[in-house]
Amino acid sequence: MRLCSRFPGHEPACALSDALVGRRRLPAFDPKPHNARCVLAAWRQFESMSNLPYWRLSGFYFFYFAFVGAMSPFWGLYLRSLAFSAFQIGVLMSLLQVMRIFAPNIWGHIADHTGRRTAIVQIAALGSVLVFAGVFISDGFWWLFAVMAALSFFWSASLPLIEAMTLSHLGERTDTYGRIRLWGSIGFIFMVVGLGYAFDHVSIAWLPWAVMGVMLGIAAFARVIPESEILPHPADHRTVWDVVKRPEVASLLAACLLMQVTHGPYYTFYSIYLVDHGYDKSTVGWLWALGVLCEIGIFLIIPRIFARVTPRKLILASFALAVLRFLLIAWGVKFAWLVWGAQTLHAFSFGTYHAAAVALIHHHFRGRHQARGQALYTSLSYGVGGTIGGLASGMTWETPGPAWTFTLAAVSAALAWAVYAIWGETKSVPAPGKL
Repeated sequence: MRLCSRFPGHEPACALSDALVGRRRLPAFDPKPHNARCVLAAWRQFESMSNLPYWRLSGFYFFYFAFVGAMSPFWGLYLRSLAFSAFQIGVLMSLLQVMRIFAPNIWGHIADHTGRRTAIVQIAALGSVLVFAGVFISDGFWWLFAVMAALSFFWSASLPLIEAMTLSHLGERTDTYGRIRLWGSIGFIFMVVGLGYAFDHVSIAWLPWAVMGVMLGIAAFARVIPESEILPHPADHRTVWDVVKRPEVASLLAACLLMQVTHGPYYTFYSIYLVDHGYDKSTVGWLWALGVLCEIGIFLIIPRIFARVTPRKLILASFALAVLRFLLIAWGVKFAWLVWGAQTLHAFSFGTYHAAAVALIHHHFRGRHQARGQALYTSLSYGVGGTIGGLASGMTWETPGPAWTFTLAAVSAALAWAVYAIWGETKSVPAPGKL
C-alpha cells in the first residue's frame, strides 16, 4: 500500500514526489494545441485556477533571474573596468556564492519557526536594495567586498523560499510550475541580450543602475506575493541528518558540489574569456541567451523525459555532457561554431542536471524537511561549490591560463560523475513505521 493511501490529506506532496521520480505522470501541458478551440479551452482552464497567484509569482521569477542575467555575464566585466586583477575579480564574484553556504539555512530556519515566509522574502528584497546602493558610494576593493557579501546574504534568502511557496500554492497542479518558472528564464534572456547590445554603445559603468532597477522590481513583486499553507507530513519525526548520512544522499550532495565547482570559471570569467578572444558584447549576450533558451526547452519537456529516464541516469548523463562542454570551451574558443555548439550543452549541464537534482532532493527529503533539504542543496552546491570554483578560477586564470582553467572545470565534472556513479544508487526511502 502506498504511503499516500495510509495518510489522507497528504496526496499533493506524494503526487509531486511521484511525478518527479517518474512513478506516476501528472497530466502534462500540451505545448502544441491542434486548433484555436483547444487554445481557448486551455486558457479558460488556466484562468479557473483563481487561487493561484500566477502573475505575482511569475513576475518575481522574471526580475530575480533578470538580476542573474545582469550579474553573471557582465559584473566581471564591470569589475575589470575598475582595474581589479583576475584574483580580485574571482574573490568578489565568489561572494555571490559564498553567502549561499550560510544564508539559506539561516533564513530557512527563521521561516520554519515563524511560518512567515512571505515576510522574510520581503525583508530580504528590501535589504538587498539598501545594501546594493552602496556601490554608488565607493568602488574600492574592500568596500565592494563588504557590499557584495551583504548583498549575497539578503539576495540568496529569497529563491529557496519562493520555490517552496510556489509548490505549496500549486498543490496537485505541479505541471503548472514550468509555466511559472519559465518567466525567470525569459527575464534572464531579456536582461542578458538587452545589456549585451547596450554595452556595445554605452559604458559598462551604467551596469549598477540597470541592476538597481531590476532589484526594485524584485522588491515590488515581493510585496504582493501571498503566503502559502505549510502542510505536515508523517515523516516529520526524522532528522535531516538521518537523511543526509545515507550514501546515496551524501554522494548526490557531493556530486552537486563538484558540479558547481565546474561552473565557477563559467560564471566568473566566461564573458571576459570571450571578449579577450574578439567576441563583441552583443554576441556574448546572445551566447548566454542561447544557453538559457536551451534550458527553457528542457524545462518544457522534462515531464516526458522523466517518464522514460530516471533522475539518477539523467544526472549522470548531465555530468558526462558537462565534461564535453567545458573541454569545448577550453580548446575551441577560436572556432565560433564550437563556441555556439558548446552553449547548447547548457541544456544538459544545467537544465537536465538541475531538474534531476531537485527531483532527487525532493525524493529524499520529505515533509517538513523539504525546505531544509533544498536549502542544504543550495548551500553545499551553489554555496560551497560555487565559492571554491570561483576562487580556484581566480587563482588559475593567469597561470596556467584560461584554457587549463576550463579544463580543470571539466575534470571536476568527471569527478562528480564518478562519485555519484559509484555511491549514488538510489534506495527506497524507509517507511515511517507500521500503523
